[in-house]
This record gives sequence, C-alpha cells and structure tokens, in this order.
Amino acid sequence: MDPPRFVIEASEAASLAKDAGVSLTDLLPTLVGAAKPLARTPISRYNVGAVGLGSSGRVFFGVNVEFPGLPLHHSIHAEQFLATNLALHREPRLLAFAVSSAPCGHCRQFLQEIRDAPDIQIRIFPVDDPDQEADPAFGPLSRLLPRRFGPGDLLDKEMPLLLEPHHNGLTFLTRNPGHGTAACNGFCDGPEADDDDELAAAALEAANASHAPYSKCPSGVAIVDRDGKVYKGSYEESAAYNPSLGPVQAALVAYVAGGRGGGYEGIARAVLVEKEGAVVRQEHTARILLGLVSPKCELRVVHCGSG
Repeated sequence: MDPPRFVIEASEAASLAKDAGVSLTDLLPTLVGAAKPLARTPISRYNVGAVGLGSSGRVFFGVNVEFPGLPLHHSIHAEQFLATNLALHREPRLLAFAVSSAPCGHCRQFLQEIRDAPDIQIRIFPVDDPDQEADPAFGPLSRLLPRRFGPGDLLDKEMPLLLEPHHNGLTFLTRNPGHGTAACNGFCDGPEADDDDELAAAALEAANASHAPYSKCPSGVAIVDRDGKVYKGSYEESAAYNPSLGPVQAALVAYVAGGRGGGYEGIARAVLVEKEGAVVRQEHTARILLGLVSPKCELRVVHCGSG
C-alpha cells in the first residue's frame, strides 16, 4: 500500500485540475475528502482536513493531530499542519485553501503570521458533515478575522514572516555538538553518539529557519526514525503568543507528512537545539511530549548562540 501523500507536485495538480475542468483554486475543495481521513484524532474523533495552494502551483495537505495523555493545547490543528507543511517544503506563499470545518479562532490567528494573510482565499467545504454549511465560493480570510491583531502590530515591516526565507545566525557553542556533556546536558553517551553531529546539524538548520521574532528564542528539533530518515521541525511563533507551534510538533508534522503511516514508536532519537539561557525554553515540553509519544526515544539538547 502506498503511503499517504501530503504534497501534490505542480505538474500533477495542473493535470488534475485540467481533467476536472476547474481552476487550481477550485480543485482544492475536491481534495478535502481525501485529506480528512489522514487526521490523527484519538481524543476528539473529529477529523479536519485542509488543502492549500502554494505560489509554486503545488498543493499541500494539512490535518489535525492529537496526542493522548497530553493537554489539548499540545495538539496540532489542521491549519497549523498546513502552514508547517508549506514551510517544510520552502513554499514562500499560501494563495488559497479549502478546509472541512470552519477554522477556530486559534487558527485564524496563527495564519496571520503569513504575509498578506487577509488576502488568502478560503473556502469552508464540509465533507460528510450535514451540520455545517459550505461556502458557495472562495473569499478572503479577512472576513473571518476582520479586525486582526498580527505581526504588523509588533514588528517592522521588513521583518521576515512565516514562510519567508531567513537565517537566524545561530551557531553551536561547541565544535562537536554530538559529543561532550557540556553541550548535551549529560545525555550524550551511547552507541549512536557518532551520528549525533549529523542530527544536531539538522536541528540547528531547523532552528535557523525558526520563526520566533517576538521572543527572539528560535529553536529546532530533528528526529530520526529506525530507518535512519531524518525529519526537522522549526519553532513557529504567533503574535498572540498562545497559538505558537513548538518545534517537536513541527518535527512530527514532518514525520507524518513524510509518509509515516504508523505510530510514533518508530522515532529512535531526537536532538533539540535552542539558545542557552533562553527566556522561552523548549526542553521540558519536548521531553514530556516525546517521552509520551515515543517512550524509547532518546532526546539530547544542544545549546547554540548567535554567530
């Protein structure tokens, strides 16, 4: 059985739209039904699917993900998954998306981190949900959050936003981040230590791509599965703070979107990179989350600083 797909390349998306006799934007609602079953909702049993069109012509899927045993605010909303999926694939802009349920206020706020968010086209397109009314057509996101609070209230206009290329200028505090207890909080022993430099480098790359303009505490996580495949996730902040998405959740988006149809027990090791003495620290939350979803996963923490 083929693994689930979370990205449709531009040429295939154009072909699908042509065969259906619709525009690329109008193709999105027809794919919501395929996205919705990919959600992981062991708590609510309420699946949400979102399908977005990037400026490259690629089509991206997003779904909600829940973790039993963790407070609900650790969940990943479908719109957060969608935006993170775009970021993982270096898609610079979200043009439009269709979603199976009306976005909650949390997600309406999170999406404001994208440049020109009010102009993003959205269509609510319920699938197998007679209690919700479908939008007859696409309309701007501004209609769902008309008096928005967002990056423009806190940041300079030149500051890169979510999805926009930037580099946070972080470097390791030691030359060998995979070795030496000072950089890894004492968790660096074990037969896999020789591979930690590569995993730490991936986590540093994620930290340098992190969108953290409000706290100035970027961080990144890299996880590796038992097959040796690495998945990266960057911390993504919201101007409203609470809708921010942690780096472990972002890495789990990469893991799920990478075609891992099974559970999280396949995650073998993880590295978190964050600033030493940061006012916003991810370590404790990362240990709780990873310790629950993959108890045998070994987490190492490597500190970095501004280069």
